Amino acid sequence: MAYQPQIKIPATYMRGGTSKGVFFRLQDLPEAAQVPGAARDALLMRVIGSPDPYGKQIDGMGGATSSTSKTVIIAKSSRPDHDVDYLFGQVSIDKAFIDWTGNCGNLSAAVGPFAISAGLVDPSRVPRDGIAVVRIWQANIGKTIIGHVPMTDGAVQETGAFELDGVTFPAAEVQLEFMDPAAEEEGAGGSMFPTGNLVDDLDVPGVGTLKATMINAGIPTIFVDAESIGYKGTELQDAINSDAKALAMFETIRAHGALRMGLIKNLDEIATRQHTPKVAFVAKPAAYVASSGKQIGAGDVDLLVRAMSMGKLHHAMMGTAAVAIGTAAAISGTLVNLAAGGGARESVRFGHPSGTLRVGAEASERGGEWTVTKAIMSRSARVLMEGWVRVPQER
Repeated sequence: MAYQPQIKIPATYMRGGTSKGVFFRLQDLPEAAQVPGAARDALLMRVIGSPDPYGKQIDGMGGATSSTSKTVIIAKSSRPDHDVDYLFGQVSIDKAFIDWTGNCGNLSAAVGPFAISAGLVDPSRVPRDGIAVVRIWQANIGKTIIGHVPMTDGAVQETGAFELDGVTFPAAEVQLEFMDPAAEEEGAGGSMFPTGNLVDDLDVPGVGTLKATMINAGIPTIFVDAESIGYKGTELQDAINSDAKALAMFETIRAHGALRMGLIKNLDEIATRQHTPKVAFVAKPAAYVASSGKQIGAGDVDLLVRAMSMGKLHHAMMGTAAVAIGTAAAISGTLVNLAAGGGARESVRFGHPSGTLRVGAEASERGGEWTVTKAIMSRSARVLMEGWVRVPQER
């Protein structure tokens, strides 16, 4: 049997926040993969090395975690007042599946730098020195993100002194503004609180009736109190990811929360939505030792948050979930707000497994409906490798 040589596709491997992914210009993809569908999914899964029954993604660019099994497609935007369109694909590790239902807030930090370096932003909008403002259309959720990208001598500045817990080395700061971040999810009625309540009683078979704040902001997220499910909020990854019973419990909570939020019509559909919604548990401030060995004091944070991503406890915090945290914290009466002490607030610093993170949000109530004009946080990003990714041709 004759075998075809591998094809070469221009690609850039980037870190954005606490995630890594393979970035492509839409125009560089093979013609069949330039449109949504089976050909695109098959190509990107092969790039990442999925599906892998061994769970290692050895034969691809993925890193065998939800934070490193990611792909991004960027194109010049046809929308007015936007520079680029950004499409994110969360690749399942062990299944033949890419979830296109949500955004990656961490990789959002790398979109502006990539777009500038790839020549996708009008040069007249990019200063030689200073801050380039990149207007990003997040195509998965139909939202605008504004990236503030530092420039030095006509090039994207990647090195700097900005430190981000969950990332080993300092880099240049990239500030992100998530505009009108309430997610417009199908079936959720476009409401930030799809059930109409800040706190609901969520019946979860085998677990009980949990108080839950279910919010569409940044990414659909289900917040529960840590204590109600037997945790303290100081847990690190091993405490949960090594516990099959705990993982099954979180998936059950996620499925029943998704049903209440209107994201799915029956429980069986949750298998097609691995990326959304997220489940997170919150607790009042307490001291703990982060995964790096860093001591986090109770006075260093306003609350503690741990979040699940693709069936595992995240090693830090997803950027989109951070938007949900900041938004919920700004609204008096949510579980997140109450864990942070209650009352009005425009920003919150929360503790996660790798350390702490600050996120701000501007929230207001109009006619009984809550709205958030924007959520703001800082991340960093840099190119790890650029050139071509090679993929075997389909026979």
